[in-house]
Amino acid sequence: MALLVVGGHSRSVGKTSVVAGLVSALRERNWTAVKITQYGHGICSADGASCDCATADHSWAISQETDRSGKSDTSRFLLAGAERSLWVRTRQGYLAEAMPALRRRLAQAENVILESNSVMKFLRPDLYLVVLDFATADFKASARQYLDLASAVVLHEPAGTPAWSDISLKLIAGKPTFRIHPPQYVTEELVSFVRERLAMPAPTRT
Repeated sequence: MALLVVGGHSRSVGKTSVVAGLVSALRERNWTAVKITQYGHGICSADGASCDCATADHSWAISQETDRSGKSDTSRFLLAGAERSLWVRTRQGYLAEAMPALRRRLAQAENVILESNSVMKFLRPDLYLVVLDFATADFKASARQYLDLASAVVLHEPAGTPAWSDISLKLIAGKPTFRIHPPQYVTEELVSFVRERLAMPAPTRT
C-alpha cells in the first residue's frame, strides 16, 4: 500500500484540490481518500455542528462518503475517481484517539491519499506534499512543525515574498518545487513526480 499525505500551511490554499487532482490523474491507484478535520471548542466532531457536548464519546468520528455530487470535499474525492472517501473529525488535539480506528479502516486499502498535516505525527508516508501560498499570512502550527519533512512543495504562483516573516524558507531549500496557477492545482510534472516516487520501495513505517 502506498501512502501519500497532502498538507498545507493554511485553509483555502488548495489542499483538497491537489488531492482531487492527484486522485483523478492516478486513478489506477484505486485510492482511498481521507480528509481530517480538527474542530475547536464548542464544535461537535460527530457532525461538525455547534454544540455543548464535548464529552469523550464525541471526541472523534469517522464517516464514509457516499455522495458523488462534488458538493463537499470528501464528495469531490469520489467525483475525482477515489474508490472510497472517508471524513475524520476530531476535537482539536484529539487526533490520537481516532488513529486506531482509522488504521483499521485503512488496513485493506490498496493505496491511501490523506489530507492533513497533523497526521504526520502518527504516520510515515511514502510522500508528504505541502501546499504553500506566499500571499496567505496564516501559518498553522502543524504545518510549521512538519515543514522540514516535506518530500516536495506545491507553490502558488506568483510566489513573490512570503506574507509570513517567522518561517524560514531554509526548511524547504533544495526540495522539489512544483509551481501552480490556480484553478490548475496539479501539473503534469507533479503527477510524474508522484508516480515515480510511489513506484519506489516503501519505507518502513511506524
